Amino acid sequence: MKKTVKNLCVGLSLFAIAVASTACGSQKQSDSGEKKLKLVLDWTPNTNHTGLYVAMEKGYYKDAGIELEIVQPPEDGAEVLVASGKADFGISFQDTLAGALSKSEPLPIKAVAAITQHNTSGIMSRKGDGITTPKGLEGKKYATWDLPIEKAIIKNVVEKDGGDFSKVELVPSTVTDEVSALSTKQIDAVWVYYGWAGIAANVKNFEFDYFAFKDINPTFDYYTPVIITNDNIIKNDKDTVKKFLDATKKGYEFAAGNPKDAAEILLKYAPEIDKKLANASQEYLSACYIDKDVPWGYIDSERWKNFYRWLNENNLLESQIDEGAGLDNEFITK
Repeated sequence: MKKTVKNLCVGLSLFAIAVASTACGSQKQSDSGEKKLKLVLDWTPNTNHTGLYVAMEKGYYKDAGIELEIVQPPEDGAEVLVASGKADFGISFQDTLAGALSKSEPLPIKAVAAITQHNTSGIMSRKGDGITTPKGLEGKKYATWDLPIEKAIIKNVVEKDGGDFSKVELVPSTVTDEVSALSTKQIDAVWVYYGWAGIAANVKNFEFDYFAFKDINPTFDYYTPVIITNDNIIKNDKDTVKKFLDATKKGYEFAAGNPKDAAEILLKYAPEIDKKLANASQEYLSACYIDKDVPWGYIDSERWKNFYRWLNENNLLESQIDEGAGLDNEFITK
């Protein structure tokens, strides 16, 4: 699945105007008395979102007194919409949040749950091209979003593997079809989320090599994706956050134990998804939602802090941020 490059600078310029008109948030009551909540995705519906649709289909939200509307994100992403109160919850990423939190006027948002327990992203390349480890990127065309954090991560893993980052050819590109871009040799390597793009390549019988960032440097086992909400809701309506997350947790727990049934539910709400891809991706990601000894949604504060510490040490943000910034893990504990 593609990680959207978000124009947070533009979004922030509109933030004050949006906040003025939505100070009370998007919450309303439905005709049946349920609290109406809105969640904005990070991209089009996919298997990262299955637990949400399961919770809708199974009535977990209804049982919690919630009527949930799921919408796709605007150009400037979920973060600004959630911060402004125009959406109550959203899907984001720990690295994306860092940029939003380091602005002169930080967005008032926090992650409250992790969708998967580990970072499933890494580098995909054509099989046999020699990019089985980061050093293999030397002399190859890497499709970059041209983002400071992204390029710093690539530089770190290449150098950690004994390579020379200056020898990597950076090709600015937002790849939407990894198999096509690689098979036509527009690029040699691309950052992907294995649970979607890697599985899609398998479904298309495209042979590829892959390495995961977390296997090269544990610091890069940061949380991606995460569920976010705004500070106002956390401060003034903890009960709603708790009820929403409890219902969502049930959805992901069902998906973790019943990947085939969960994929069918996802396809009901997003029939445009290829059925083979949905089933194969769900089989993979269902094993990623919950780690041993921790419940779904749990965020380890030390892992969170480790990544932000690395960002600070490498001066990758507009300003230094607190290592624990953007995290509230009071709602899902061990």
